[in-house]
Amino acid sequence: MTNRWIRTALAMIATLAALLIATEAAGASTLHRGTSGEPGSLDPELISGTWEVIVVEDLFLGLTTDNAHGDAVPGLAKSWTVSPDKTRYTFKLRDDVRWTNGTPVTAQDAVFGLRRAVDPKTAAPMASLLNVIRNAAAINVGKMPPDKLGVSAPDAHTVVIDLVSPTPYFIDLLSNPVSYPLPKHVVEKYGKDWIKPAHIATDGPYKFAEWVPQSHIHAVKNPDFYDAKDVQIDDVYYELTEDRSAALRRFRAGELDINNDIPIDQITWLRKNMADELHIAPYLGTYYYVYNMTKPPFNDKRVRVALSMLVDRETITDKILRTGEKPAYGLVPPNIAHYDGPVKASFAMLDKAERLKRARQLLSDAGYGPGHPLHVTIRYNTSENHKKIATAVSAMWKRAGVQTDLLNADVTVHYAALREGDFEVARASWIADYNDPQDFLLVLSAKSSALNYSRYHNPIYNRYLDEAAHEIDLKKRAAILRKAEITAIEDAPILPIYYYVSKNLVAKRVKGWVDNPENIHPTRYLSLQP
Repeated sequence: MTNRWIRTALAMIATLAALLIATEAAGASTLHRGTSGEPGSLDPELISGTWEVIVVEDLFLGLTTDNAHGDAVPGLAKSWTVSPDKTRYTFKLRDDVRWTNGTPVTAQDAVFGLRRAVDPKTAAPMASLLNVIRNAAAINVGKMPPDKLGVSAPDAHTVVIDLVSPTPYFIDLLSNPVSYPLPKHVVEKYGKDWIKPAHIATDGPYKFAEWVPQSHIHAVKNPDFYDAKDVQIDDVYYELTEDRSAALRRFRAGELDINNDIPIDQITWLRKNMADELHIAPYLGTYYYVYNMTKPPFNDKRVRVALSMLVDRETITDKILRTGEKPAYGLVPPNIAHYDGPVKASFAMLDKAERLKRARQLLSDAGYGPGHPLHVTIRYNTSENHKKIATAVSAMWKRAGVQTDLLNADVTVHYAALREGDFEVARASWIADYNDPQDFLLVLSAKSSALNYSRYHNPIYNRYLDEAAHEIDLKKRAAILRKAEITAIEDAPILPIYYYVSKNLVAKRVKGWVDNPENIHPTRYLSLQP
């Protein structure tokens, strides 16, 4: 009787232990990622924000994809060859990739996705990135039909892409969501509704499960993904954490495993108490304000230059941010490939007193002064960090008598307002899609209407970009791009403020995280220690 009782007790203990281990394992395979904002869409061609890419790059697969270091590696394409003149790429696709509805992913899906991206009816905000493909620029402005794009599918597993000229960053570009293959059969059947939960089909390491507005997006591991055996996290909750302070509290409580930003006013405490979980690293990105040049007085260069002169960038980086950001007087950040930078506005060499004097004079020349003060509204997306910077800029402008109002909105509403031109001065930023200066300079191009929020148009600037696009010699190309940036910075369609560093909170139990200049961290390379 005693032995039977002991055996029963031991069996119960073993069962409970197994249940506990299973529970721990299940918990360990669920990742909670703070993304800082709610996506406007899950359609790869309709997004442009880093908070959106975090989700979309887990759901979809490009011809190339990003590895844990942020480098482009084979994705849907298992290999490729390049013609001697470097303008034709021939991709051979994997034959073991399927959409989550069971349909094989084919070369026709890749061709369809690229044609749809440059079709002006799609209104893809990042479409101008694809102008390196033959006829893309003409198609995007309605001068040619999408089927004239320089892409073809000789067979179900081969994609051929013809470029306008040699493009050193093209393989990197193909890991950007705007270039992703799309499920042709689904999009053609459901149109813009193809992305709804009842219809969506993806081909990435994760598949869509649910979207609770203003709360989270849930994705689950795709068991049919070609590399599923190496994907270790089963569930991902993308938490919409616009409030950075609240996100920090949730992180400390164990409700978040990762958050992609921090409240800057707590940086000293974080460095002292959470140094092992605070990841600050160099980042290819620029934080700036954009002027709406279609509205007076921002169509007056004197006003734009004066406002830029008044901003003390060093105070913002050294006293407010305190996380290693560098003051910016240009658009293209330091340490970017194929460039000799950074560029600085000509007034950067002046001391602060002289800048203030000249700014006041410029405003006076433009008709503004004590009896007629300039009034500006700064629009920014919800974040205590953005608010602190806007408040500081307002105080700096006030030294020259400028009166300022602040207007905030959630990130989706904010960027919709920028695209529609519903602003005077607005917070914006650009993060590298690929490691090349052209990626930054395109945001001021006349061909980038969806990203050129200022509506800046200078034929000289645009000509430089066109010349650079056809220049094979990388040194000559860099010199041309530098001339373009100098031209734009002296015109001041934007007010550069600082060059980014990435600021992530990463729990100790998250393994596989690699800090990198593009701040790219696909979930498929991460794992969780129980």
